[in-house]
Amino acid sequence: MAKVAFIGLGVMGYPMAGYLKSRGGHDVTVYNRTTAKAEKWAAEHGGSFKATPKEAAEGCDFVFACVGNDDDLRSVTIGEDGAFQSMKPGAIFIDNTTASAEVARELDAAARAAGFGFLDAPVSGGQAGAENGVLTVMVGGEQAHFDTAKPAIDCYAKMVGLMGPAGAGQLTKMVNQICIAGLVQGLSEGIHFAKKAGLDVEAVVDVISKGAAGSWQMENRYKTMNAGEYEHGFAVDWMRKDLNICLGEARSNGAHLPVAALVDQFYSEVQKMGGGRWDTSSLLARLQRD
Repeated sequence: MAKVAFIGLGVMGYPMAGYLKSRGGHDVTVYNRTTAKAEKWAAEHGGSFKATPKEAAEGCDFVFACVGNDDDLRSVTIGEDGAFQSMKPGAIFIDNTTASAEVARELDAAARAAGFGFLDAPVSGGQAGAENGVLTVMVGGEQAHFDTAKPAIDCYAKMVGLMGPAGAGQLTKMVNQICIAGLVQGLSEGIHFAKKAGLDVEAVVDVISKGAAGSWQMENRYKTMNAGEYEHGFAVDWMRKDLNICLGEARSNGAHLPVAALVDQFYSEVQKMGGGRWDTSSLLARLQRD
């Protein structure tokens, strides 16, 4: 059993912290910007909560975070009352936020200077993956830190891989989001076409999902998409944040992402339709506006 802190109890962090307690048996202290949610988590899981990231991280072996963006991450780490101010030498900070590779490298350098470890460890699998404890975790950092932290990360994951040095986890998550963007747009166009052609969408997908067109998105989202239900996972607002990170990195490294850039614009149209909190499969709604 380790002494663990978890910072950020959103739709992902809340169940992830829970699995560190229930599966790992760890002594878990949580922090959340909205204290009421931290109180609820502590009452539900039998852990404790603190008023600041600094207080939550004090004396911990592992400190996890899952917050919104680069600025949020800096605030809870190197900001006033941030976790980095109290972390003990030899501890490891595991960042599950989807953020930039730049901030990962920045925080890795700050952690090294202070004598503790840092892993950028963004996750994939959405809200359902977090609630079921079956996330995929892409990690950047030192092998020794990874080896030490992996048993704890395993509490909420089905797949954990070390992708390279600091920043590599975030870069791998960018690849993930780039691939998803094209897949969801293709699936949306396919369902839209099938409907216009007068086909039975369920019968069509039942056949093509067993062949080369099959994907996780098709298996898990086509029914809700066909029903016009878009309340089943990762929000458009967050996908646009992620794609902005991808496109910014591409401008730096010279990669060409024409499809990702186009789908990002399609998502901006979904936002204008009032769908910022719809899940990413709502690209179909854009096609069906007429």
